[in-house]
Amino acid sequence: MEFPALSHHGGTRGVTGSCHQLHLDATTSLLIDCGLEQGADAAPGSEFAPIGFDIAGIKALIITHVHLDHVGRIPALLAAGYRGPILCSEPSAKLLPLVLEDAYKLGISADPIQVDRYLALVQRLMVAIPFEQWHLVAEQEGVACSIRLQRAGHLLGSAYVECDVRYPGVEPSSRVVFSGDLGAPGNPLLRAVKPPERADILILESTYGDRLHPDRSDRQQRLEAVIDRALADSGTILIPAFSLGRTQELLYEIEDILHRKSLQAEQRQEPADDPLAALDWSRLPVILDSPLAQRITRAYAELHEYWNCEARQRLGEGRDPLGFGQLVCVDTHAKHQQVVNYLKSTGRPAIVIAGNGMCSGGRIVNYLKAMLGDSRHEVVFVGYQAKGTLGAVIQAGKRSEGFAQVDLDGEMYEVRAKIMTLGGYSAHLDQSGLLAFASEISKPPGRVALVHGEQRAKKALRSVLQQRYLQMKVAVEVKIATA
Repeated sequence: MEFPALSHHGGTRGVTGSCHQLHLDATTSLLIDCGLEQGADAAPGSEFAPIGFDIAGIKALIITHVHLDHVGRIPALLAAGYRGPILCSEPSAKLLPLVLEDAYKLGISADPIQVDRYLALVQRLMVAIPFEQWHLVAEQEGVACSIRLQRAGHLLGSAYVECDVRYPGVEPSSRVVFSGDLGAPGNPLLRAVKPPERADILILESTYGDRLHPDRSDRQQRLEAVIDRALADSGTILIPAFSLGRTQELLYEIEDILHRKSLQAEQRQEPADDPLAALDWSRLPVILDSPLAQRITRAYAELHEYWNCEARQRLGEGRDPLGFGQLVCVDTHAKHQQVVNYLKSTGRPAIVIAGNGMCSGGRIVNYLKAMLGDSRHEVVFVGYQAKGTLGAVIQAGKRSEGFAQVDLDGEMYEVRAKIMTLGGYSAHLDQSGLLAFASEISKPPGRVALVHGEQRAKKALRSVLQQRYLQMKVAVEVKIATA
C-alpha cells in the first residue's frame, strides 16, 4: 500500500455516516469524522451497532462539525476502547456536548449516571484548536502529520481539514484535504468558505453535485411575504427546522424583518383606512419550541466572536439577533401542549419553529395535528425533505388535486393548510460552488475522491470535474461502498 492511504467507513452510500480514515503508514492513522448513517442509508439498529472497523493505531479523531451524520458514532467508538484526543474547532467544542447529550438520551440511555459518565469522558478527550493554525497530531518513526482547520461555512464551527504529512527524506510533504460539509455563500451569520492553498488528495463532499441552488438573494423578502399573508389570515406559520444551524439562521433573518418593520412603522403615519395598520408585526410572537434548539441558540449567541462582520455589527448596534424581544421559548412538554391548544383555538397569528426538520418526529407533529386541517395556517419548508418522510409526503400531497390526507401517528388528517417550500436555505455548496472549491486550488490535486452524496450527484460532479481537469492528470473517483 502506498502512503498516505484512505479507507472509508461511511459517507459512501449516500449523504450520511461520514467517517474516513487517513493511514499515515501501516500502523498509524487518523479518523476524520465518526458519523451515523441516517434515513435510507441506515441499516435497522445502526445507532446501536459496534463501530465496525479496527481502531488500533488511530492517533486522533478530527471532527469537521457536530451534525450527527458526522459525530453520531462517537459512542460506538468509545465503546470500542478509543481514548485518543477528539480534535475540533473552538465553537464545535462548545456545541458538541449539547448534540451528543441529546442524541445519547434519545438513542441509548436517559439514565443520568450513564449520561454524565459519557459526557465526562467526551469532555476529557476533547481538544479545541483554533482555526488557521497548524497542530501536530501524530509523530512516529520519522513520519509526522499536522492538521489545520479552515472555516467551511456550513454551520458555526464547521471546518474542512488540511492534513500535512511528512516522510523522512521526502519533499515536499503530502497534503490531504477533507472537505467535511461546505456551506453555500450568503449565510447571514457565517464567514464565507475559502479554498485550500494546496491539496494533493482532496476528499470532497457531493451532496448537491448534480444541481444548482435557486437564487438566495430574495429569500428574506419571500419569507416576509409569507408572514404578511399569515398576519392577514390570522394564521400560524409552522416552520419545521432542525435545532442546529437552520434554526439560528431563521431567527437571525426573522429578527431583521421585525427590525425593519418596526422602523417602517415609526416612520409611517397610517390613515385610518390603511390596511397595513391592521398587520401589527410588533405583536407577532416568534415561538421557538425545542429545548435543544434553545440551548444551541444560547451557545451560538455566546460564540458571537465567530460570526461574520455584518452579524457582529448588529450586536454593536444594540440588537440581539438570536434573543430579540418577540422570541418566546417553550421548554416543558406541558407548556408546549398549552401553546398548541392556544394557537389552534384563537385567531392570533404566530410563527412557530419546531423540530424536527423533516416532520418525522418531535414537537412539530403536534402542531401539524392541530393545524393541518385549517386553511388559515401555513407550513413552510426551508430544508430538503428526504423521500419517505412526513415532510416529503405533505409536500407531494399538496400538489395533488383536492385535499390530501396524511397519516399522523396512525390517524388520517386532511391537509387544508397552505404549504410552501422556501428555497435558498441550503447549507451545502451546489455543483458550481463545489467545482469552484476544487478548481481554485492553485495547483490541481492529483486525486479527488467524491463522498457524501447520492450516486447520481457524485457521477454528475465527477463529470464536470473531469471536464475542468481535461488537460491535467487528475484522477476523480466516486466512492460507492464502505471499506
